[in-house]
Amino acid sequence: MPSPASIAIDGSAAVGKSTVGRIVATRLGYRFIDTGEMYRALTWLALRQGIPMDDVASLAKLAGGAKIDLPPQPDDALGSILINGLDVTDAIHGAAVEACVPQVSGVPSVREAMAARQRSMARGAKVVMAGRDIGTVVLPQAALKVFLTAPLKERARRRHIEQQGKGLEAAYEAILADLARRDEIDTHRPVSPLRPAADARVIDTEGQTPEQVAGAIVKLAKEVDCP
Repeated sequence: MPSPASIAIDGSAAVGKSTVGRIVATRLGYRFIDTGEMYRALTWLALRQGIPMDDVASLAKLAGGAKIDLPPQPDDALGSILINGLDVTDAIHGAAVEACVPQVSGVPSVREAMAARQRSMARGAKVVMAGRDIGTVVLPQAALKVFLTAPLKERARRRHIEQQGKGLEAAYEAILADLARRDEIDTHRPVSPLRPAADARVIDTEGQTPEQVAGAIVKLAKEVDCP
């Protein structure tokens, strides 16, 4: 049975989309595209250029003109991201980017420009693409769409452990509040709100390791009926 040309993985913040998506891509030999990293890179560039977060026209122009690259990595390496030739892999996870990325990603014209770019990246290649609107907007034709879920407190616990592992000081209560804020923004924005596609397979990740969730998706990929 042929494998799907593209696999869409959506879900809320800290649900494990990137980790799971990378594992799935490695196991299937696909390219992994993390669209959240792309929005973070764009936000970093906007901050670096001093663009106000409410300057919609300038943000849209930036989204349309910035060169974003996700270089292929060895199977055991985490992905890197470049914007206008600058490696921002580490910089995009700073507090300033974290605070501002919902504003940038919520601009309709920015999302339109980024979605067009993401579709172009998926064209002619087998990809696993993770984000919040992949199955509904970016790749609605994907043969396999997956929507990952987990309770808010569980996602906050995971993010807290992740931050501690990086040597960062982060209070669990602050992380919980920030994720709740992100959920509110993502699910209620007027353009590309976070929601499962009508034909998405919903997977509750609570109590499962990323490897287990990835294994379930790989199994689905091998069972899906592809044209």
